[in-house]
Amino acid sequence: MTTLLPQVIPNSSTPMAPTFLLMGIPGLSAAPSWWTIALITVYLLSALGNGAILGVIALEPTLHRPMYFFLFLLSVSDIGLATSLMPTLLGLALADAHTVPASACLLQMFFIHVFSVMESSVLLAMALDRALAICRPLHYPALLTSATIQKICMAIAFRSLGLHLPLPFLLAHMPYCRPQILTHSYCLHPDMARLACSGAWGPVYSLAVVLSAMALDPLLIFFSYGLIGRVLQGVGCSEARWKAGQTCAAHLSAVLLFYTPMILLALINRLKLPLPQPGHTLLSYIHFLLPPLINPVLYSVKMKEIRERILKRFQPKKVGCTQ
Repeated sequence: MTTLLPQVIPNSSTPMAPTFLLMGIPGLSAAPSWWTIALITVYLLSALGNGAILGVIALEPTLHRPMYFFLFLLSVSDIGLATSLMPTLLGLALADAHTVPASACLLQMFFIHVFSVMESSVLLAMALDRALAICRPLHYPALLTSATIQKICMAIAFRSLGLHLPLPFLLAHMPYCRPQILTHSYCLHPDMARLACSGAWGPVYSLAVVLSAMALDPLLIFFSYGLIGRVLQGVGCSEARWKAGQTCAAHLSAVLLFYTPMILLALINRLKLPLPQPGHTLLSYIHFLLPPLINPVLYSVKMKEIRERILKRFQPKKVGCTQ
């Protein structure tokens, strides 16, 4: 079944309409069953994996250390991000619902960007943690104290919530000069801001907020890994170098998984490469849906303490018989 979107004639300047139209991926409405099953499976596996990490870190006193505290925050952001995407994705998959109320769209946009920036900020904090642990091992306990971690958490909360709080209100009160048709299966800031009139100043603020995290954070993360790589080159013991590299492998994999699709999309748009719209949508799905699914696997496989604690928690306890 093919859904025909209504024709919308743009005015020179109009207030926000009561609804937005989601395009989704063309052709998925013809095969809703496998698409729905895939979405629900991805979400349940993401929730199960991240929930296991949250439970293990919360219940194991030996894991109450900075590295695992940041991993705890990463799992929170992964669950929040996956949950924020599901309403419109499941609406398209189950009911072919392309129309979404403007208030619901603004709310989804807010939470998607809050948890995306939270994840980016946590990845940056984890890179800082690894850089201090490897480059300044003797000063690490004195530098990353409980007070310092509290300040980092406050900075993450301010970046994620404080800076994004005005965005829904700015978008709701901007004049729009284009039809309110979005090119994705969920509401994203760039998709909504491009519909505003060219004279509106709201998109300037919102774009600056998004770029302050999504452009600056990867640069600082890769700079941190440059410092780590320089230190590891001077380590004479191959075993120590291997152990330090293993502690960074899971985090570096998570960084590449999160930022690579976004950087590819930015390059494609900048260079005006002829990528069809389904290709853009697929890269967006990879950016938002794969990290919550893959991150728990990465950290369970690469981090011995997490893996052992999870296996210990889920192994059935042996009941011995007393003679």
